[in-house]
Amino acid sequence: MKRIITMISAAAFLSAAAFAAEPKISPYGFIRNYTVFDSREVNAGTEDLYFYMPKDLEKAVPMFRMLSLTTRMGLNLSGFDYGDTKIGGTIEADFYSMNGSTAVLRMRQAYVKIAWDDFSLNVGQAWHPMAADMPHITNLETGAPFNPFNRSPQAMLTYAATEKLSMTGGFIYGMQYLPTGPSGKTEAYMKYGLIPEIYLGLTYKDGGFMGKVGVDVMSLKPHTNQYPGFMEDRITMVSPFLYGQYTKGLFQVKAKTILAQGGEHMNLLSGYGISREAKAGYVYTPMRDWASFISFQYGKKFQVLGMIGYMKQLGTPDELMRLNDGSRAIWINTAAATNITEAFRMTPTIAWNFGKLTISLEYNMTAARFGEGARGDHGLFEKSHWIANHRIEQMVKLNF
Repeated sequence: MKRIITMISAAAFLSAAAFAAEPKISPYGFIRNYTVFDSREVNAGTEDLYFYMPKDLEKAVPMFRMLSLTTRMGLNLSGFDYGDTKIGGTIEADFYSMNGSTAVLRMRQAYVKIAWDDFSLNVGQAWHPMAADMPHITNLETGAPFNPFNRSPQAMLTYAATEKLSMTGGFIYGMQYLPTGPSGKTEAYMKYGLIPEIYLGLTYKDGGFMGKVGVDVMSLKPHTNQYPGFMEDRITMVSPFLYGQYTKGLFQVKAKTILAQGGEHMNLLSGYGISREAKAGYVYTPMRDWASFISFQYGKKFQVLGMIGYMKQLGTPDELMRLNDGSRAIWINTAAATNITEAFRMTPTIAWNFGKLTISLEYNMTAARFGEGARGDHGLFEKSHWIANHRIEQMVKLNF
């Protein structure tokens, strides 16, 4: 009996020692209000706050709105350590979309972070590694579709090889931000394809400079055996990116470029199509999309910031199959008009910071090139026209 009591006491002591760190819960968030004017109707989400692209010629009607959607709350958790293993996490929510005339609460992020000496593992819903470094902009969409925008369930492992160089790799599963295809936007292409999205990347930091290079691999089954008569086929798309950031004093500049195959799951204006028929289904070809931005910020109490973004569809590497009606077999992101092949954005912004209170005024000019008629062999258009929207946005934000 004495031996058992001694063993129990020892186990209790070791457990107490393992969890000796003091757990800490740190709340954060902000109250955010937007007032927005658009010179024409636009493709946008979250009651038109998540601005994407202008609509075409027939939609030249100005719009105005005032909303407090996207007010955010979060908790950072730390101190749940076990021995030499540091354990923490983050849970974050905001008020999003509308249920009738009432904003509803949604989960933005919820992940566990486990760290050892040179390794850290994030498991849960978090920002996609390609979307995490955002341009200097106060608009809700943070630069999309010139910058990837995606939060998804993932398991991401980072290894710090040196003080300056780290490597990141892991798996991602599409949930809110989905690929498109013959059944519209759905997770079924990945769910029944059995292969998660894969990310591999390197990060280098030295003084005020940070650089990243990475690649995203998405493998889908557009037609699955989920339903009788559907074929077994697959398309695998590879999207590399480069990112650079430099900070000196109150000045910071960022730049990112991505050459996406597909990429609609990252809110890029892209997709894929059918090249030809095959024995077991179809052979697919991706739409290649080049999206880039450069942005800057200067100041502390009074800030000047802005972004310039550019995207262009480069066509498919293989010819698209022609359907019976003469159109091409292709699926493009439906977040905006599917015939937009090129776009440009600039967003000069000024902001005043009074402690935790920020007031900003932003001008957003976004011009889109709309294709006319039918797509050509590689998914592009012979004729097109440009349409521009002018957005003026005022934001009041109280951080806590």
